[in-house]
Amino acid sequence: MTPPLPPPLPAFPTGFLWGVSASAFQIEGAVDTDGRGPSTWDAFTKDPGRIKDGSHADRTTDHYHRYREDVALMARLGVGAYRFSISWSRVQPSGEGPVNQRGLDFYDRLVDALCAAGITPVPTLFHWDTPLALEERGGWLNRDTAQRFASYASIVAERLADRVPRWITLNEPAEITLLGYGLGEHAPGKRMVFDALPAAHHQLLAHGRGVEALRAAGAREIGIAASHSPVWTAGDTDEDREAAELYDTLMNRLFADPILTGAYPEGWADLMPGPVAEDLKTISTPLDWYGINYYNPALVGAPKPDAVTTLAGIDLPPGLPFGLHEIEGHERTDFGWPVVPDGLHELLLTFRTRYGDSLPPILITENGCSYGDGPDPQDPGQVDDARRIAYHDGHLRALHRAMAKGVDVRGYFIWSILDNFEWAEGYRQRFGLVHVDYDTLVRTPKASYAWYRDVVRGAVADAGGNGR
Repeated sequence: MTPPLPPPLPAFPTGFLWGVSASAFQIEGAVDTDGRGPSTWDAFTKDPGRIKDGSHADRTTDHYHRYREDVALMARLGVGAYRFSISWSRVQPSGEGPVNQRGLDFYDRLVDALCAAGITPVPTLFHWDTPLALEERGGWLNRDTAQRFASYASIVAERLADRVPRWITLNEPAEITLLGYGLGEHAPGKRMVFDALPAAHHQLLAHGRGVEALRAAGAREIGIAASHSPVWTAGDTDEDREAAELYDTLMNRLFADPILTGAYPEGWADLMPGPVAEDLKTISTPLDWYGINYYNPALVGAPKPDAVTTLAGIDLPPGLPFGLHEIEGHERTDFGWPVVPDGLHELLLTFRTRYGDSLPPILITENGCSYGDGPDPQDPGQVDDARRIAYHDGHLRALHRAMAKGVDVRGYFIWSILDNFEWAEGYRQRFGLVHVDYDTLVRTPKASYAWYRDVVRGAVADAGGNGR
């Protein structure tokens, strides 16, 4: 029996932006089409043992060829915005030099299709897929990559800024730093631990230079999509509190502070390469809004024998100055992540308190959950994913409570519109509002799709038609 739908959500303000998200590498496929160059993730997926189900993203959902079908799905959903990413190596195959016009033409067609459907295009210029040629010269450990990114940003904005009102520079620099260079669980697969910090600084520098390049090319409304989470202390000793504070600094403040305040947390600037003081002036170029990706809190204490060595499928190296613990007492997604809507409320209030007037308006640029529900064998057109509905309902209510307390949040993007290639997990995790059969590529909207459609319709009606 299908569980009853939750009661209607409280009213959101007029003009609140309802959206969905995806990224190029996870949905486009077409890796050998139109002159696209290889990325770090192309190389990573071909390295045996890196992807847990042994898969790759050469085709994934084939959004490159089926984008009109996917835009039609978004139009029927009624969302006001689509956050997608642009493959740097599709636009510049080697990350610099000549532009691949055929690749840029694809994004031109996608933007036109979105505009024709009344959907605001919100491109992310970098969502983890570094051009392989740049990685072979050091990638984000190489300061020059920041300048290469600024040049690429100029190219894209000069082509699309006449129709794109809102831009995102980078997606989740913390994850590239931690999972890609620190722990080796994501591309480029390095295990440098704290020696990965230059990758953080150079991504932040790329963000700042990217903002400058976008504005020079006529782009408006620029932000970043950064991952953040509340950090809970696992014990009541001074050591536990110090460990939790260190983790909070590493995962939250190390990225938000330079952007929003123009300074690293105390002592961290000394660990960064280059003329840091000058770089910070660029990194802190004012933003029009700040994007937060939220999934769950972290429970952290002093390193102890009972701390986990594997968390959410990621092997942690020995000798870390903090211990990570599983959060008990909450439901879990199929990814094993705890479902904690109140963590979003807590995070937003923390940001308002921590940054005050330095904090621009916020967009929730990602929030989502993995559940493996598939089509009903008796009715293949139905996918009952009630847990996903409950997840988003709970997070939107938590978000609304934070807004009622004065946090200026302007929009909410569900991750993701489609099931897709989930990085090192391959195709084992499904985040989409729309189910994808990876053999036939048939798209089947889930129950959560219909629920979100009704949420958006209700919000637009309550706003007198202005909620998109």
